[in-house]
Amino acid sequence: MRYLGIFVCGLIFGLGLAVSGMLNPSKVSAFLDLAGAWDPSLAFVMGGGLAVNALFFHLLKRPSPYLAESFSLPTLTRLDRPLLIGAALFGIGWALGGLCPGPAIASLAYGSSEAMFFFIAMASGLLIGSKIKQWF
Repeated sequence: MRYLGIFVCGLIFGLGLAVSGMLNPSKVSAFLDLAGAWDPSLAFVMGGGLAVNALFFHLLKRPSPYLAESFSLPTLTRLDRPLLIGAALFGIGWALGGLCPGPAIASLAYGSSEAMFFFIAMASGLLIGSKIKQWF
């Protein structure tokens, strides 16, 4: 039952990304182009997601989630070098590729070579980053 719930949540998330245009790298690039032909529509998508999350986060005050043993909330609150470097690399990758990890994975359903190339590059970066992190 747990895996069915995970699948349904992922399916709804992927469909939401597709309907909202978040799987279209040119639309994402237009959203990030603040100095040019800026397309603010994705700001409404992200704002809607944040509003729903904030509402239900506070309404569903439960000791544990429905499909997990406990909530996985961040414990670190300080800004350190790895966080800032990771955030900068994430932003650079998002701006260059027009996709972030969730939409990149959902884009694989289209079967395009661009989505596959982006996913391979993203997965490689994650593997390399995890190896570099072990050195420090």
